[in-house]
Amino acid sequence: MEQIPLEHILLLSAVLFSLGILAVITKRHAVVVLMGIELIFNAANLNLVAFSRYDPELMQGQLFSLFVIVVAAAESAVALAIVLRVYQHFKTANLNQVIGEE
Repeated sequence: MEQIPLEHILLLSAVLFSLGILAVITKRHAVVVLMGIELIFNAANLNLVAFSRYDPELMQGQLFSLFVIVVAAAESAVALAIVLRVYQHFKTANLNQVIGEE
């Protein structure tokens, strides 16, 4: 079985990271911003696993990636609860309206 070159994995990770940054910067809906943050976390995890694959004796990258996934899941649950409370109070999920720019 042929191994995928590291450059291809890093390119995919860079694309995911760029899409995540683009979503965080340009979108106004709170849930879409949270999805952009999750894309950024997934890009970092992909890098960690890709680099640990080239040193099979050390599982540090994969263990750290698992830790990041657990923290991201907890962050998503808390962030979604905050978004729901903000929506109940302001009746909108548009971040510009919440902070008073519009």
